[in-house]
Amino acid sequence: MSSMLSNTSVNSSFVRPATFFINGFSNIPHAKYYYVFFSVAYIVTVLGNSFIMSTIYFARRLHTAKYIAVFNLALSDLCGNSALIPKVIDMFLFNHQDISYEACLANMFFVFHFMNMQSLTLLALAFDRLIAICFPLRYHAIVTKSVMFLIIAFMWIFSVIMFSILVGLLTRLSFCRSTVVNSYFCDHGPIYRLACNDNYINNIMANICIGLLICLPLLLIIFSYFCIALALSKIAHGRERIKAMKTCSSHLLLVSIFYLPAISVNILALLASLHPNTRIINNALSQIVPPMLNPIIYTLKTDEVMQSIKELYKRNKVNLIIERNIKRIGRN
Repeated sequence: MSSMLSNTSVNSSFVRPATFFINGFSNIPHAKYYYVFFSVAYIVTVLGNSFIMSTIYFARRLHTAKYIAVFNLALSDLCGNSALIPKVIDMFLFNHQDISYEACLANMFFVFHFMNMQSLTLLALAFDRLIAICFPLRYHAIVTKSVMFLIIAFMWIFSVIMFSILVGLLTRLSFCRSTVVNSYFCDHGPIYRLACNDNYINNIMANICIGLLICLPLLLIIFSYFCIALALSKIAHGRERIKAMKTCSSHLLLVSIFYLPAISVNILALLASLHPNTRIINNALSQIVPPMLNPIIYTLKTDEVMQSIKELYKRNKVNLIIERNIKRIGRN
């Protein structure tokens, strides 16, 4: 009888809030201009990644395993910023900072899932470069379009499962005190720390996700470039070495832009206590800037993409001339 009463009291004290309040920045003058920058970044992200995806789709020379991964990176960039930025702009430029419990969990899932897909796709591209440089004669036999499709399908399934568990575990938490989230979106860490009941499992799951989906891919990418460096050191001709290094330059830039801000803020947080605004600014830039810059880097730094863009432009120009001539003949 007493156990039944205790269970009832536990259940009656369980609180699932109707809404969360996303706090954003605290006491920063002219903060709205920062959200205007978000708007500009989103426009550039949509245009740039749509352009890269269209170029890969229409250019036959880019229908290769490598550019299947590049297409997936552009898709993840576009979806990731679409899950994050419009909601941020709506909340802080139009003062809609209250978000329903269900919408908050959905927002969290999609933001983290697509950010994770960016991380895993960079790992897939590192695998592509590793095989291309270390095993050039076997590259086309190992890295086929079917293999790359399987790798990307596995990444999507794995990421969906991991973040479904991460977000699903939040539903066991009771929020009987504050529902103010000290972040600019429905961030996992600031939310689970608001819970009144035991959040140990949520903390463990958060660390597992960081380790498996951020730290492990970065370590594997570093290891792949260590192997690439060893292979390049054995190449006798300097010209061939420079050519091989050039094929990795765009990928190395993407890796640096994506991982360095995230890793640096975590190291600083361990060494000293960070002001919430500092953490929010760094996290926001690390989530928003890479998807904006990725298509620009791939367009400017990759000869295959530039050549494909020129060919598509010439083809469209020829088609326009043919159409005009046909219309003139029809009029005559």
